[in-house]
Amino acid sequence: MLWNRGFETPGMIERYLNPRLKYLMHPDFFPEMRKASALLAEKLVAGEKVAVWGDYDVDGITASVIVLQTMEHYGFHPLCHLPERRCEGYGLNEDGVDKLFKEGATVLVTVDCGISDKKAIDHAKRLGMTVIVTDHHMPPPELPEADMICNPKLTEGPGKALAGVGVAFFLMAGLNIELAKCSACNKFDIRDLLDLTALGTLADMVPLDEQNRIIVKNGLLKLAEGKRAGIAALKSISGIVQGSSITSEQVAFKLAPRVNAAGRMSEPKIALELFRTADRGIADELARELDRFNALRKQEEERIAEEAAYHAVQQINDAALVITGENWNQGVIGIVASRMIEKWHKPTIILCRDGDTYKGSGRSVEGFNLYEALKECSDTLASFGGHPMAAGVRVEPQYLDSFAKRFKKTAHEIMQKNPPPQLIYTDGVLGLQEALNWDFIRELDGMQPFGPENPEPVFESPALLVKGRTVFGYGGNHVKLWLLDEQSGVSTYVKCWRRSEEFPEDLPGKRIVMAYTPFREEYEGMPSISIRLHRWAYAPESIL
Repeated sequence: MLWNRGFETPGMIERYLNPRLKYLMHPDFFPEMRKASALLAEKLVAGEKVAVWGDYDVDGITASVIVLQTMEHYGFHPLCHLPERRCEGYGLNEDGVDKLFKEGATVLVTVDCGISDKKAIDHAKRLGMTVIVTDHHMPPPELPEADMICNPKLTEGPGKALAGVGVAFFLMAGLNIELAKCSACNKFDIRDLLDLTALGTLADMVPLDEQNRIIVKNGLLKLAEGKRAGIAALKSISGIVQGSSITSEQVAFKLAPRVNAAGRMSEPKIALELFRTADRGIADELARELDRFNALRKQEEERIAEEAAYHAVQQINDAALVITGENWNQGVIGIVASRMIEKWHKPTIILCRDGDTYKGSGRSVEGFNLYEALKECSDTLASFGGHPMAAGVRVEPQYLDSFAKRFKKTAHEIMQKNPPPQLIYTDGVLGLQEALNWDFIRELDGMQPFGPENPEPVFESPALLVKGRTVFGYGGNHVKLWLLDEQSGVSTYVKCWRRSEEFPEDLPGKRIVMAYTPFREEYEGMPSISIRLHRWAYAPESIL
């Protein structure tokens, strides 16, 4: 499997299976990174007040916390502002900059934002503020007039795929070096930031190249320890036993959604305070609040997804989906866009009314650069930004129809030239006896963390007899299949979420083949091996 993924020497395999911290790049690999950390240290030592401007998602929240924690270790007390999604939106705004300036801030540090906020940053410069931008989003043609810009997208290098929290981590590594030279405090142990850096990296779904893999692999160990009160409380409310190992999947589907729920349904500062408090009682209370908001988010998501699916059917022959709603929660539309892609495998943009304009969140499919496609439609947009796989847009009402037509036309032209792959590439045929073997599962765990550019292994099954089919959940949306591998006599069940309509009622008694992934799962500290079904077909057809 490793050979097929390009790991052809013992050295390459060693660095992949054991991504030690010694392999992390030096901050000097970034243009401006050392200069930015030196400038920030200079301003702090001179007694100037620093303000940190973050974002309302997991990446921006965790990035803000690690910047605050590093400075506070050396006795500095910076201000912090996380915009509220509904009333401020993403990025910097002039009113927020004015407020921080009136509170005494003369230095502004952005994390996970800023690269596209030329107007607000120019305003900060007119006020006389020093501005350091740390971001990882695609740079626009005209950059803001900041004093320093740290964005790995501006250069070629090993950190090009870092999340916003990863860029902030390396800035703090540089700042730690600078402040340790002139402080009586013990040098800050930067490893204490790896839990949040891993959480933000996994939540932002950036490619798990070597640098991100090092951060996440070591950060998962810190998350497993749960020494931070907020992390321990968040794991507890998510059903993850303290001290047990933790996987990238648990982070992505249990921890991250609860943190994101703060910005989606309420205020991101709730999550910020969760990670900053050292009081376990306060942390437990904040974690319960996030869990409640996450439950509300799920309800809202189901409502919007049901309405969006109706509109998607009307666009079934289009190359992309552009779906608009008037009373949808803008904090949920990105998740709904992802669900539309799961179902129809098309680039999708979901828009909702936001004051006098429409705000949209887009998601893409493998092989389709969403950011570049939006550039082709930029004359119909008030603003846009993001990544090849995810982006945000703002559209004036009078341009809504023209944008939808232009985007779909652009998607059609791109896909005609370079159709996105829809095949499932497997790592070979694997029977249930081997798949449910604990030694094999432990070996697969060595390939963790899984994510973009390091996908989880997928195998093709032999013919399996369907012994039973049961639907469950609200409206019978979910299905459980009982499967028998007749070659080995081993049977197991598979749960498929929101996919019951794919499996006909007369399926029991028939044979299928499936593309699937076996993985380790824990419930209340008890480990088990589960099966994730990606695609299926009636035997003896090939799943490929």
